Amino acid sequence: MLNPVELFVGLRYLRAKRRTRFVSFITLISLLGISIGVAALIVILSVMNGFEGELRSRLLSMSAHGTVAAADGKTENWDALARQVVAQPGVQAAAPFIQMEGMIQSGRDLVAVLIHGVQPDYEKNLSGDMVHLVEGSFDVLQPGERSIILGRMLAYDLGARVGDSVVLLVPKPVGDGSLQPVLERFVTRGIFEAGLQDHDAVLALVHADEVAAILDMGSAVDSIRFRADDVLAAPEIARSLQTRLGDEFTISDWTIENGSYFRAIRLEKMMMSLILSLIIGVAAFNIVASLVMVVTDKTTDIAVLRTLGMSPQGVVKVFFVQGAIIGWAGVAIGVALGVLLAINVPTIVPVLEQLFSFQIMPGDVYYVTDIPSELETQDVLVIAVSAFILTSFATLYPARRAALVNPAAALRYE
Repeated sequence: MLNPVELFVGLRYLRAKRRTRFVSFITLISLLGISIGVAALIVILSVMNGFEGELRSRLLSMSAHGTVAAADGKTENWDALARQVVAQPGVQAAAPFIQMEGMIQSGRDLVAVLIHGVQPDYEKNLSGDMVHLVEGSFDVLQPGERSIILGRMLAYDLGARVGDSVVLLVPKPVGDGSLQPVLERFVTRGIFEAGLQDHDAVLALVHADEVAAILDMGSAVDSIRFRADDVLAAPEIARSLQTRLGDEFTISDWTIENGSYFRAIRLEKMMMSLILSLIIGVAAFNIVASLVMVVTDKTTDIAVLRTLGMSPQGVVKVFFVQGAIIGWAGVAIGVALGVLLAINVPTIVPVLEQLFSFQIMPGDVYYVTDIPSELETQDVLVIAVSAFILTSFATLYPARRAALVNPAAALRYE
C-alpha cells in the first residue's frame, strides 16, 4: 500500500521541472504513443468486427444458419420435418432445399451455375428480408411455369434480362450410377442481389418441384434449412436438434459450412492486434527510458530520502507512482479516443472521403461501400487491461534501480 509521503513525492517528481527538457519530451512521447496505440487497436478491431458481421450476414443470406438432412441424402416427408425444426426453441423459420449444379446458356454465353430449388412460401419466411430482389419476386416461381431467378452478376455475365429464355445443362443421375446430360429451358422471371459475389455470380433460384422432377427425386428434398433468432446461437440449436432427431439425420450449421471465412478474419484480427500492440510496446520502453533518466537526475534526492528514513520499497513506490500515472493516463486517453472514433467511423469516413476527394471502397470494386464498425465491450476491456499491465511492468526496472542507490556514495561529493 502507498503511504501519503510516497504518493506526494511521486506526484511532485511528475510535476517538477527537470534540468533537461529532453526527459519531459520523452515522457510526453510515451503518453502520446500509448494513447495512439490503444485508440488504434480499438478502432481497427471495431472495424474488423463490423466487416465480420457484414460478411456473416451476406454469406448467410442464401445459405441460412443451419441444415437438417436425412443421413442417406434424400429427405422424405420434408413438410413434417420442417414443422419439427420450427418447433425447436430459437428457430425462426425453416424451408426445404434442393441443390443442383450445371451450366447455363443465354445466346452464345455458357457459364457455370449453382441452382437452388426452393419453395417460395417457405423461402420468403427464411430469407425474404435478407435477399434483395432487383426485379420480380419469389411468387414468380410456380411449378410448371419454368421460371428462374438469376443472381445479378450471373444475369450480367449472360446478358440475360427478365423475359429472356435460358437453357440449363444439368447432369442427371441414371440407374447404373452414371450421369446423363439433360437440357432444360427456363424463362428469366427475376433478378436478385445477395450482396456477395460468391452468390450473385453463380446462383439461380428455381421452384423445388421442378428441380426434383429433373433429378427424379419425387417429393423428396436434399435438406431442410433453418434460420435462428440469434445467428450466434445456431451451433447450440444444431446440437439440440441432433439430440432430438437422432442419428437418422445429419445436422450442420453455418460455423462449419463457412468456417474458413471466419478463421481467416480471426487470423487477420490477431495479426493486426499484434502489429498495433508494438506501438504500445515502444511507448512502454519510452517510459522505461524516461524514468531511468529521472532516476539519474534525482540520485541526490533519492539519497536524501533514504537518509531521512525512507525504505528501498518506499523509493520503488515513489517511482512506480510516477511511471504508472504516465502509462495509465495514456491508456485512459486512448480508450476514450478509440471508443469515440469507433462509434463515429460511419460519420468520419465520408467526411474524410469528401475532404480528400477519394473513395476508400468504391462501389464498382466492392460490395460494401461503407466502412462498418461494431464496438465490442470485451475488446475494449482486454485492450485497456493489457495496456495497464504492460505500462505498470515498464515502471518496475527504473523503480528498482532507484531503490539500489547508495545514499553514502550519492552524498559524498554534495
